[in-house]
Amino acid sequence: MAAPLDAEENERFSSLALFFVLFPLIISFLTSYYLKIKRITAVHETIVGLFAGMIVGVLLRLGPLKPVREMLRFSNTIMLNVLLPPIILSSGYELSQSKFFRNFGTIITFAFFGTFISAMVIGAIIWTASSLYLLRPHLSLIECLIFGSTLSATDPVTILAIFNTYKVDPQLYNIIFGESILNDAVSIVMFETLNTLRGSKLTLSSLFSGTTIFAAVFSLSMILGIMYGLACSLLLKHTKVGLFSDLECCIVMLVAYTSYFFSNSVGMSGIVSLLFCGITLKHYAYHSMSRKTQKSTRFFFHTLSSLSENFIFIYLGLSLFTGDHLVYRPFLILFTIFAVILSRYCAVFPIAWILNKISDMRAQHRHTSSSGFPQPPAFQIPRKYQLMLFWAGLRGAVGFALSEGIDGPNAYPLQTSVLVAVVITVIVFGGTTAQMLDVLEIDTGIENQSDASSDTEEDIDQLTWGGSAEEGQSRAWYRDTSVEPNDGPTTGVDTNEVIPGLDGTSSALPQAIVAGPGGLRNCTTDELDEQADVSVSDSNLSARDVIDRANLIFRDGEWFQRIDERYLLPMFSNTVANRKHEQRKEYLTARRQSSRIASSNGSQALVVPHDTSADLEEQSGRISPGKNKLH
Repeated sequence: MAAPLDAEENERFSSLALFFVLFPLIISFLTSYYLKIKRITAVHETIVGLFAGMIVGVLLRLGPLKPVREMLRFSNTIMLNVLLPPIILSSGYELSQSKFFRNFGTIITFAFFGTFISAMVIGAIIWTASSLYLLRPHLSLIECLIFGSTLSATDPVTILAIFNTYKVDPQLYNIIFGESILNDAVSIVMFETLNTLRGSKLTLSSLFSGTTIFAAVFSLSMILGIMYGLACSLLLKHTKVGLFSDLECCIVMLVAYTSYFFSNSVGMSGIVSLLFCGITLKHYAYHSMSRKTQKSTRFFFHTLSSLSENFIFIYLGLSLFTGDHLVYRPFLILFTIFAVILSRYCAVFPIAWILNKISDMRAQHRHTSSSGFPQPPAFQIPRKYQLMLFWAGLRGAVGFALSEGIDGPNAYPLQTSVLVAVVITVIVFGGTTAQMLDVLEIDTGIENQSDASSDTEEDIDQLTWGGSAEEGQSRAWYRDTSVEPNDGPTTGVDTNEVIPGLDGTSSALPQAIVAGPGGLRNCTTDELDEQADVSVSDSNLSARDVIDRANLIFRDGEWFQRIDERYLLPMFSNTVANRKHEQRKEYLTARRQSSRIASSNGSQALVVPHDTSADLEEQSGRISPGKNKLH
């Protein structure tokens, strides 16, 4: 046994270990810069980081620096408590809620049932091979199911990054993205639930007990995360902490991480809590923050997520050669890879077929009850999208981190098989995504108007304020002292045409005037997105018929959106700031759509919203030079 290092040597080797991690990280980001400059999309920075980690791992394995190699051994604690939380928080915070709830049923189905099917198929294949003595370590059924749960976690970071580069259809992107962020949480809870059944005989009662534990842990973890997010939203709404944006930013970040560690400490799932805390913070607390905090949190969370993602892939590459307890079983590895591919097939195509059938039935029901009015086409997942969903099922670091929790005499071969399966799927499936987009002839170059309008905050500020947003105090005062929506606009210009008829509610669709070859007409920015010539002034159609014809609402999350707009947003968020933000988004979207229509039709289209930038400036309560106003 080697003698322990003294303090000075330990510090020196620790610094050297950090160097061997940070240097490949720099190489990875420089490579990313080169790939973006040269517009090379066939290779992604995460794959470069993986190979860089493998090279460093080989050098450490062959070199004399054993203390450094031991320090860089994969740590489950570092992975789950340091590297994974920034990725989950950024995923929830940057999630497009409108598209998430629009595809809510599809995402939930793939995330829950798809993950369950994947774990069961992998476990069944490995258990069958072990029972037939095709594998050297004999595995029990519960061990195989635990093994399957570790490999049911997908991690399509590389594929989603390539989707962003190619501007793939937002519907496909959001289904894969939504499935992946929920899939990680579901697989973690499933792994922990199956671990509680270790050593007991599998019966119907034990399976029912495990299902109950899974549902309880997931639900309570989600509730904890939402409660933390709502508490932070109320704090920001009813205090003037926004006057000190540095403190405000720290509070938002600490609340999110507190939800994670508190949930873990009480036996719940920190990943689930952190995910829903991030979603809640973005939906409710975001519009009560100062503009500086809004920008800072989005930038900071995204930066931490990017660092963590690249660090994880380097970490995985290192782990292939720095681990002293890796036991390679070729047949187990081959069966594992086969099981992963087959399980993804079973988790995608049958579910997609069922969802398409349900969509057809719903569309037929709407058609028979629509009194002859045209209805939007049924929501379908095309075959090529199903194939891309299958291709996006590569496994990631979450699975390997979970495998570190496998106990028993067969732990090392199982952990090694998970690691190899993760590396191979990332290289093969992630490295060929761009080619698959061409082979499947999936539409690319599609501008995501919702994301563009919601994410380019500086463009919105330039359109509405005539320059960059004022940081800190002025925006905080504007939110605290603005008039309520019921008081009416301050300018005497009706900013929205209210269309009643949605079950007693009012839907405000900002109007725009488009000048084109057909003359002037009124239309909404949502209609511009669909490029549908639907006039809201048609007295023969109800508001619901207009919205259905324009395909503006997908009914999966409509019930929640109604409750949210009527009760939750006024209670937990600054409704004035939220309304102004949505108006600015609509203005920017209309401007961009006008330019696209003009360029495609060869005509000069002009979008003139009723809310001009001057009107919005006066409504916001901002004190302009020469205007002696106090709100």
